[in-house]
Amino acid sequence: MKLSNGVEWALHGCVTLSQSDSPVPAARLAELHGTPPAYMAKQLQALSRAGIVRSTPGQVGGYTLTRPASAITALEVVRAIDGTEPAYRCTEIRQQGPLGVPAEECTRPCAIARAMAAAQDAWARALAQISIADLATAIDADSGGSAMAGVRRWLTAGTPHNG
Repeated sequence: MKLSNGVEWALHGCVTLSQSDSPVPAARLAELHGTPPAYMAKQLQALSRAGIVRSTPGQVGGYTLTRPASAITALEVVRAIDGTEPAYRCTEIRQQGPLGVPAEECTRPCAIARAMAAAQDAWARALAQISIADLATAIDADSGGSAMAGVRRWLTAGTPHNG
């Protein structure tokens, strides 16, 4: 399964937004993560359409999460960015060629399609159990507890009222 770069950018963006008490401009998120500003803005727009973030206009505007980070799953973010289409699409190849099975005998998906659907379901269940808050906690643990404090300091240093 291949996910777009936008999924990574959106997940990191949501983790960052979970650390801010005020709106964060798209350009600021792009700067923090070293991503192209236009592409980060595109991911934020997709997250907004999915109801994961909201945009606040104005000089001190930007993006905020619409719900607590603990209530937003990684699966929601993935689906907002890459859509809900399954990774595998059965084309009924078993019905093709010289040994093709007649369509009327294909009363259920083939073993390959069933295996791929089971894998997709397991993947979705795993991502549905991981919240943005869980990711922030894990990222912090990976850094010895300093990553999220660093993000909060960096965001605060860039706000207009703190210069």
